[in-house]
Amino acid sequence: MIDPQTIARIHDAAKIEEVVGDFVSLKKRGANLVGLCPFHNEKTGSFNVSPARGIFKCFGCGEGGNAVRFIMQHEHLSYPDALRYLAKKYHIEIVEKELSDEEKSLLSDRDNMLNLSEFASVYFAKNLEKDEGKAVGKSYFYERGFSDDIIKKFGLGYSIDSYNDLCNEAHKRGYSDEYLIKTGLAYKNDRGELVDRFRGRVIFPIHSLAGKVIGFGGRILVKNDKLAKYVNSPESEIYNKSSELYGIFFAKNRIVKQDRCFLVEGYTDVISMHQAGIENVVSSSGTSLTEGQIKLIHRFTQNITVIYDGDAAGIKASIRGIDMLLENGMNIKVVLLPDGDDPDSFAKKNNASDFIEYIEQYQVDFIEFKINLLKDEAKNDPIKKAAMISDVIRSIAIIPNQIVRATYAKECAFRLDIDETIVYNEINKLLRKRREDEFKRQEAQANRGTNIEAKQIAEYQDNIRPIETLPPIRTTKRDALYKHEKELIRFVIRDGQKHLVEDTNEKGYLNVGEYIYQSLISSNLSLRNEVFAQILEEFYQLNNKEWFNVENYFQYHHDSDISALAIEFLTDKYIVGKKDSNAKKADEIEVPDIIEGDEHSLIWHNFAKLRKDKEMNKKRLEEEEAMRKYKLSLDKIIIEYVNALLNNELSKYLKEMQNSGDEQIEEFMAVLNQRYQLIQEHLKNRVIVKIK
Repeated sequence: MIDPQTIARIHDAAKIEEVVGDFVSLKKRGANLVGLCPFHNEKTGSFNVSPARGIFKCFGCGEGGNAVRFIMQHEHLSYPDALRYLAKKYHIEIVEKELSDEEKSLLSDRDNMLNLSEFASVYFAKNLEKDEGKAVGKSYFYERGFSDDIIKKFGLGYSIDSYNDLCNEAHKRGYSDEYLIKTGLAYKNDRGELVDRFRGRVIFPIHSLAGKVIGFGGRILVKNDKLAKYVNSPESEIYNKSSELYGIFFAKNRIVKQDRCFLVEGYTDVISMHQAGIENVVSSSGTSLTEGQIKLIHRFTQNITVIYDGDAAGIKASIRGIDMLLENGMNIKVVLLPDGDDPDSFAKKNNASDFIEYIEQYQVDFIEFKINLLKDEAKNDPIKKAAMISDVIRSIAIIPNQIVRATYAKECAFRLDIDETIVYNEINKLLRKRREDEFKRQEAQANRGTNIEAKQIAEYQDNIRPIETLPPIRTTKRDALYKHEKELIRFVIRDGQKHLVEDTNEKGYLNVGEYIYQSLISSNLSLRNEVFAQILEEFYQLNNKEWFNVENYFQYHHDSDISALAIEFLTDKYIVGKKDSNAKKADEIEVPDIIEGDEHSLIWHNFAKLRKDKEMNKKRLEEEEAMRKYKLSLDKIIIEYVNALLNNELSKYLKEMQNSGDEQIEEFMAVLNQRYQLIQEHLKNRVIVKIK
């Protein structure tokens, strides 16, 4: 368990803009920062960060919170693990005992798999210092020109050429066969024996965006036609190959700083470019580019330069990736390296400045790249030339930004020497076709949904029970009581310590939170929702403590539900709140001193003093009027809540009376019905009713 003092230090140290900035490219907008939300797919930024308040809020999907909440949601970590993550980032020491076998068993599958992957990464790295590792693994890395620093930076390693060396070491540390198989570090052979997957291979650990080891790539060094040259970790709960990019953890900050990302093919391409001094580079790990990988890059920059070697077959196979980048609104440049070179070999021959100079000189946009790639095939064949033009136009048509699309259409017409009208007509045909296909897809999906819904209703009706036997339904977010209670708690968290009305207590006033609490207590009422009730009770108990700050206390609450709720309310207040007026404040008006013997100074002094007094009086009246309106709105919410509560209770009581079957209570029932109607009428008029 982490002690409260350490938790407080972590919260104080964690700057929301730095924590979020590790995963999202943020741009300044007024006092806040804006970027693309990492929790849902979007093309325009609705994700806001407020450094002053230490919170984030997405107005697209509604996700919000503080730095700890962000890490919990983004990295799928528990509250303690999110604290450990931030403690590590900000070099805050947390003294914890090593987990026992029983404690390890209580961890989630994901936690156990991440812990095991981290252990395996250290194991592979240490193997480079053993005789076999030095002779095979380290000598290979040295042959590739990798320095000790770069080997350490990327955590490169070697797996001993033994069937179960890793498995045996993992067993000694208490890791089970279940997680060795789930992470893909081992598998069972035909005889049911557990076997190390990466034995006899050099190892390239794959890191998540947060720097956690989530998978491995292994390269065999001996020629064996029966074995694949590269083996990667299989898909698992912690590793989704289509959503990960090799090197993204080491590249993300440099990508943001330079507002450009280089995309290469393999592990060694990334490592050699880093060693040459070019760090804004990632790899798709030798596979075709995916939507998930593109979205990952897009969070940090819109500008991407794809670097190809001279392999024509490989380039043609990757054309689909270019179109996917365009479809996601990326600005694409393409560079072909000299024949016989790949990014790995080219980086070894050139330093960072020479490499960048070559890229700047030879990079082209996707139109020129496609034309250059296809023109040799077309040559003087009109049919093939028409196919090439259609191919380029298809790429332009999928660009989402209309202005960018129009610019490329004009460029396409000029470079291919065709009428601009023809280009636009073809683009419009493709756009219409896409809209029609999308409509048909949605229509088919809707029909399937209707059939499924009808089947579910039929199944439900077959199993339906009489209403009397059904359990009581719990309050939902659509319930009137929930909405009123949530609004009351919004007042408590946002303005709980604001002075509201005069009182005979020691302080001489009631603040907003006390006013709400006492209004409910005096009516012998309490909040029904457990979370809301806990917030109000904790506020009342801690309100008079000197250290208590209502916003900070609930924003950093250990209960993630309470913290998320507080962030939601505070985000509305500080991110969506009105801008301050530019008018000069009363306390900013300077009153000049009176200079003896100078009549004009007396006039200016009196004039300025009169103006300041007038502004101060105006400010006081405005504050009084604002507080009066504020109290009226709060009273209105309390009245609506009490009426809704009484309405709910009375409705429930009437049903019980009606089911009793007692004829002697008919007269009493009539009176209660009258009261019920009265409450309904008063509820509309928002007037509180006292039941006698």
